[in-house]
Amino acid sequence: MEEYGFFLSFNELEDLFRLPVNPETLEIKESGDSKSYTIVDLGEINAIAYPKLTEITIESIFPAQHYPFVLVRSEGPNRLLRPFEYVEMIQKWMKSRRPIRFVLSGVNLKGEQDDSAIPNDLALNMAMSIEGFTWKLSAGTSGDVEYSLSLKKYVFYQASPVKIVKGQVKAESKRASDKAAPKTYTMKAGDSLWSIAKKVLGDGQKYKVIQKLNGIKDSELKKLPIGKVLKLP
Repeated sequence: MEEYGFFLSFNELEDLFRLPVNPETLEIKESGDSKSYTIVDLGEINAIAYPKLTEITIESIFPAQHYPFVLVRSEGPNRLLRPFEYVEMIQKWMKSRRPIRFVLSGVNLKGEQDDSAIPNDLALNMAMSIEGFTWKLSAGTSGDVEYSLSLKKYVFYQASPVKIVKGQVKAESKRASDKAAPKTYTMKAGDSLWSIAKKVLGDGQKYKVIQKLNGIKDSELKKLPIGKVLKLP
């Protein structure tokens, strides 16, 4: 037996939950950005432009109890949360100003299935920004929260380093990630501030930034112990 499940996650599964109640409908908006012009002796023409970013609107409830139509378990890693736990998690994501990941997936329903992680047979999987989130307590219920969540597809972008090869400029591509950069680094055998700066900051010459941030003297550079936790810029 198979059904569809909706999953929202943040920072590469640091936070993850499945929508406990599937929305009755899922509104997906895909549109272009074409412009019309009127030209003498030709009339109106339409200039086709790149498509706009996909927009998705989800409307459903966060239930206060385990109704028969609730799709998550009452216990376990993917247990049903209290309505305000869902609300607070989404609010936290919005304050981070980072994208989340939206997944619509076919879920294979078996008695022993561990649905604590996102299944592999994905139907939709995209990074998205939270454009709007409204919620209210349902009248006449025992604490259910009705909500509407507006999402827009997020495209990762960053400045790319370039190389000059035989007079031609070539951009060095680097895969973007929705995972937040680490704030600390724990030293391992063979590490030096230069190698850490090269690995974490992309430039070994920036080791002095790490040195200054952690108050490390020049005389201590060659004596840093394994397991020392360094703050990163």
